[in-house]
Formats: sequence, structure tokens, C-alpha cells
Amino acid sequence: MRALVTGGAGYIGGVVAAQLVAAGHDVTVLDDLSTGFADTVPPGATFVKGTLRDCAAEVLADGIDTVLHFAAKSLVGESVADPAKYWSNNLGGTISLLEAMREIGVRTIVFSSTAAVYGEPERTPILETDPTRPTSPYGASKVAVDTTLSEFCRLYGFGAVSLRYFNVAGAFQGADGRWLGERHNPETHLIPNVLAAATEGRPVQIFGGDYPTPDGTCVRDYIHVTDLADAHLRALAAARPGEHRTYNLGNGAGFSVREVIEVCREATGVDIEVEVGPRRAGDPAMLVASSAKIQSELGWRVSRALRAMAADAWAFTQARSSR
Repeated sequence: MRALVTGGAGYIGGVVAAQLVAAGHDVTVLDDLSTGFADTVPPGATFVKGTLRDCAAEVLADGIDTVLHFAAKSLVGESVADPAKYWSNNLGGTISLLEAMREIGVRTIVFSSTAAVYGEPERTPILETDPTRPTSPYGASKVAVDTTLSEFCRLYGFGAVSLRYFNVAGAFQGADGRWLGERHNPETHLIPNVLAAATEGRPVQIFGGDYPTPDGTCVRDYIHVTDLADAHLRALAAARPGEHRTYNLGNGAGFSVREVIEVCREATGVDIEVEVGPRRAGDPAMLVASSAKIQSELGWRVSRALRAMAADAWAFTQARSSR
């Protein structure tokens, strides 16, 4: 199979591209490197630098069979400050990709969606049938892409799968021994920020310690990036013409901010200090996904616990600092 991975120089796209190569597929990565890194592209993959609007048609015409679509802007705060950028990149770029696929005859796509489509849910764990009520342009742009995918499946016979995941963590060690992990700028995810605090010897700030949770801090769902990549490969095999499937991905239980920090203490051996500040506006107390649907239909299971996420992310941090 010849697969195009858009945004394959990013954190998640890079791990998926590496697993596709390891599985024996012919992989092309398309990325404009606005947030990705060329050295993330796995050995054995073909790299094309460019945007969806400028390069998708040309790349697809080179014998591509299927697409895994990660190329998107993904900072919630930035989307609120500059919503047009998110509509243009996330929805506009995806429409350019889908139109190129339609014209060339590529009909299978796995889309990297987000739990942000649900906004502040009425219940947890969240089901795929729960209403989508995003609270940011970022989340709204992902809902719009899902709607577009449904229409392309209905009208043009596409086979699409959308994967809605919560917090992805950990790192992946490729066949060449390199670690692939999070290198966002700015970094907004908890685990790499806690590990950075451990490295720099500074406290970690917690936003709110009085939530209605067991230890007063927010509870979030976390999955290992390697488990997430496995779900993408399963989704690729499950795509069917005329169908748009949607699956949540999560561990089904959730971990509090304090639990995450404690696991990072164990992984690093550093007694990381904590400073508790006021709550951030719009932060729900608990966000946890039900993965029962993908477990039942595709046989996907979480195989790596929170400790593995922290330990692998720490291994990636140390590998980078030793360069």
C-alpha cells in the first residue's frame, strides 16, 4: 500500500508514519514544517515539503492509495485569537485535499480529530453519540471537517474514519533507535511541561486545586502515542466505501493533574514542586472518553499505562538533552 501522511513531520503523524514504514508500506510524508521537523520523518519514507493546497494533487497523483490526515493547526488559545487561520488551514486545507483525492480517485482517509469537538460534556465517559458543542474555533473546525467527510462519503463513495482523542503522551523509539516525542512550541501539554520543570529545577503550576474530583485537580484522559498509532493503522484497514466512522480513543478512566505529576516524579527521580494557582476559564473538572466502540469493532486496546507514557517521554527528553 502507498500511503500519504499529511503532517507526518509532527509528533503523532511522525509516529504513525514510522509504524507504517515498519509494517512494510510505501510512505510519503507531506508537511510544510510550520510546526513539524524534517528529522521526524522516518527513514524509508519519502518527504515532500509543501502545503495541502500547493502539493496534495501532485503527491496523490504519484500512485497514492490512501491518506492519513494530521496536517492542522491545533492550539486552542491561538484559534480563539485568530479563528480565520484555523478555518483556512484546518477546513480549507482539508477541502483542498479531499477535492484532490476525488479528482485523482483516492477514496480512503483516516482523519486526526479531537475530543475538543465535545466542548464541555454533559457526562463522562463521553460517547461518540454525545453532542458536539466545541468551545473554540479549533474544535469547531474539526467538527466542520467531520461534516465534510460525511458528505464526501455519501456523495463520492469515500471511506473515512475520524479518530477523536484526548491527551496523547509518551514517545516512540523507532527501528533506528531514535526517539520521537513532543516538540511543540509553545508546549501546552502537561507531561512534557512537567518533565521540563524537572529538568530545569523549577516548580510546576497547577491551575485550580478545588475541583469536585478526588484530589481537587482536573482529570483528563491520556493514551500512549504508540497505542494511538496502532488505532490509526486499524482504522485504515477498517475504512469502507460510502461509510464515515467515528471513534473515541482514551483509557476510559482518566488521571488527575496531581497523579500525572507524581508519575513524572517517579520517572525522573526528581521531587518536582507544585504551585497551585487559580482555575483557568472553561476548564471542565473531568474529560474522559469511552473507547468501547473501537474496542468492539476494531479490537483496539490500550496497552501502555501512564507510567510508560512518562518514562518514554523522559527517555526522549534525555536523548535530546544529550545531543
